[in-house]
Order: sequence, then C-alpha cells, then structure tokens
Amino acid sequence: MNRRHSAAAAITLVCALAVLAAPVQAFAAPAPPAPEQPGMPGVSGAPGASGASGASGASGKKSLEEVRAEIDDLYREAGAATDAYLLAEERAEKQSGEIVKLAQAIVEGQAKIAELKSRAGAQAREQYRNAGLPPGAQLMLSGDPQLFLDGVTRARQGQQAAKGVLAELNRTQEDLKTYTQDASTNWTKLEANRVKQAKAKKKINAQIAAAKKLESRLEKKERARLLELEQQAEYKSQTAWLSSGALKEINREASASGKEAVAYATAQIGKPYGWGDEGPKSYDCSGLTSQAWAAAGHPIPRTSQEQWRQLPHIAIKDMRPGDLIIYFGDATHVGMYIGDGAIVHAPRPGRNITLAGAGSMEILGVVRPDK
Repeated sequence: MNRRHSAAAAITLVCALAVLAAPVQAFAAPAPPAPEQPGMPGVSGAPGASGASGASGASGKKSLEEVRAEIDDLYREAGAATDAYLLAEERAEKQSGEIVKLAQAIVEGQAKIAELKSRAGAQAREQYRNAGLPPGAQLMLSGDPQLFLDGVTRARQGQQAAKGVLAELNRTQEDLKTYTQDASTNWTKLEANRVKQAKAKKKINAQIAAAKKLESRLEKKERARLLELEQQAEYKSQTAWLSSGALKEINREASASGKEAVAYATAQIGKPYGWGDEGPKSYDCSGLTSQAWAAAGHPIPRTSQEQWRQLPHIAIKDMRPGDLIIYFGDATHVGMYIGDGAIVHAPRPGRNITLAGAGSMEILGVVRPDK
C-alpha cells in the first residue's frame, strides 16, 4: 500500500467534512388541533357544525371530508419520510465523526512511521560506521577483556532496541492500513446516507407541497369549514376516549421537572408550527417536547420516534402532567400531557401550537422523560 497516498487521502477526508455542516432538520407527522374550550381544555364542548361536508367546487368531486383526510395522509407520509431523513442524518453524523478520528489516527501514524524509520536509519548508519560488523563481533575482536564485558550489556540493549523499532514499525504500518480501510468504508457509508437523506427530503417537500396545494385551492369559507371538520374529528375521538373511563384513573401529580416542562410547553401556545424547528419562534411537534424537557433539565431524543423507542413506557392510567403521549402506529406525532385529559402540541404546518384532547388522535403509548 502506498502510505503517502493513504495519508493524503485521509487529509482530504478531513477537508471534505466541511460539506457536512448543514444543520439537522427534524419533523414529526402532524395531527389536527382541537378547539380551545373553556373549563378542562380538550375534554368537552363540541364545536358547532355548519352542515354536511358537501362537495367542494375547488376540489373537484371530492368532498371537504375527503380533502381533509387526504391532507392528513400527506402530512403523515411526510412524517414517515422525515423519520428516514433523520435516521440517515444521525448515521451520517456518526460516520463523519468516525472519519475525523480515523483521519487523525492516519496522520499520527504517518508521523510515527517517519520517526521510527529515522531511528532505524540511525541504527543502520551506526553499523555502517563500524564497518558493517555487529556489536558482538566488534567486542570479540577487541583486545581489552574489560571492554568486552562492559559492552555485552550495551550490545544486547542495542539489539533489543533495534528489534523493538522494527516490531513497532510493523505494527504501526498494519494499524495505518486498517485505519485507511476503515476510513474508506465509513466514507462509502456516509455517501450512501447522504443519498438517502436527499431522497427522503425530496419526498418530504413533495408531500408538504401537495398538502398545501390542496388547501390553497379551497375558498376562504371552505378552509374555515375544513378546520371545523378537523375539530369535529378530534372531538369525536376525544369523546370516545373519555367514554372509555380512561380519565377516571389519571389523577397523578406532575414531578417538579414535569411542571417545568409543562410551563415551557404551554408558554409556546400560539406560536406557529415550523418543520424541523426547535424554537424559539416556531416548533414542530417533537421540537416542542424535546425543548420543553431540555428546559426542565432532562434532555431527551429529538424525534417522536426516538422518544418512543428510548424513553421509559408508562401505562395510560399512570400518566401524569409532563409525560409525552406518542400517537399513531409509526410514532409520528407527540404531544405533552398537561392534565385534565388535555395535551399541548404543535399540530402540523399551517397550524399553531395549541391545546387538544389527549384522546383526540390514535394513541400509541405514553413515555416518561424523568422516570
């Protein structure tokens, strides 16, 4: 292997890492917000209906209810694509970090090899100056017995040092070979994950653009009716959840950290949803929950999927304010339980952070950041 070429390649890898500085974006699939109601938020008070969801002129033959369902599906699909995007981003960051370490090890290995070769060269030159005879032979030819005896130890030490230099040189060269191979492997994986990121980002943008296009075709009255339909769907789901008796067993008090997290999250009510945002002006759903718990002194994973995967799971009956409710089978949405059967969450693009019924969407489970 050409060691000089390996070192040059390693340095190139380090320089190339500058292109990895793009900020991480995150998104979790949204769900429509519930109406803000007096008394216990998200628990009672159905919004008034303004007639059946008849066919919309702006949406062709599709009814407003069909348009609403299609928009929700598009945002859910965007959330699933974002999961792939974030996974690729996480892996890319890990691999770029490994490449930096390996590149540094390669450079250090090259410097060590140069130093060892210098020492070996010095030993070879010394032997050359002694007419090519090994130290032992020179001592045997000496006419001074004491000189011979005194020099035996030095000769042995010199031989051991020479062997040590050569052994260390061989080990370092093997390490350098391994480092170079590992760097090449990580670089290949890095590029593959960058391709996955690009594909996922393209799908995300396409799904969000399609959803926004559907909404933009609606007239003002139809958009208002669309929001009303979202609220009705949430109310129906929340009512069914409450009718199951779930709220009767949920009466636990928040922990001190949970109270801080709830205070942070509720203080953001009214701010807009922002894809990949973590505040302070806008948030996506998991950006809101992760920042709220970070403010409470308990950093948690950034995405709803990782929050579900890594945080301790809690039975719904044991839920307390500050816990996170994960929604949908693919864990693509999250809200923070605040008590009284309500959550605070960032619904989706085009909506603001708001209160909603805890049962207004399909619950996957509950996690507790400070268990």
